[in-house]
Amino acid sequence: MSDTSPAHPEPVVLDVWCELQCPDCRAALDDVRALRARYGDRLEIRLRHFPLEKHKHSFAAAQAAEEAVEQGQGWPYIEAVLARVEELDRRGEAILVDVARELGLDAEEFDVALIDGRHILIVDADQAEGKAIGVTGTPTYVIGDERLDGGKSQDGLRERIEEIADRLLADAGA
Repeated sequence: MSDTSPAHPEPVVLDVWCELQCPDCRAALDDVRALRARYGDRLEIRLRHFPLEKHKHSFAAAQAAEEAVEQGQGWPYIEAVLARVEELDRRGEAILVDVARELGLDAEEFDVALIDGRHILIVDADQAEGKAIGVTGTPTYVIGDERLDGGKSQDGLRERIEEIADRLLADAGA
């Protein structure tokens, strides 16, 4: 006898297209934290990379974030780098390794990962997918089949995301 009703419904996925040298993405962190606090594991928040050409360290930062994910500290690392956007502007890739060291991660491995480019394919794939669905700036949120652009203004976006998440969770019986 098989039980077809899932004990734990699939979480709703919120993709946050972001780049780590973007002050608007730093501002968006408050919304991300609030959403995480409200929904817990019912909402899977995924950072998707969309480095912009105007920010010359954003591509390296995206690769470093993937190394942090691999070392089990993705979000703490992302938040720490975003907190230092101006320093990343000024100091470049050195700050990416410093942040890793401060979080107790293997900083030498970060250094090597930035040199050997082991995470470039993930970053490229995210960026290509973002372009394919119409992402032009950061932050951009995608939940359900809706794309919400936070690059111009984030006013009201969290409320809109919550409306969509509540509807999707209700539809899924979560």
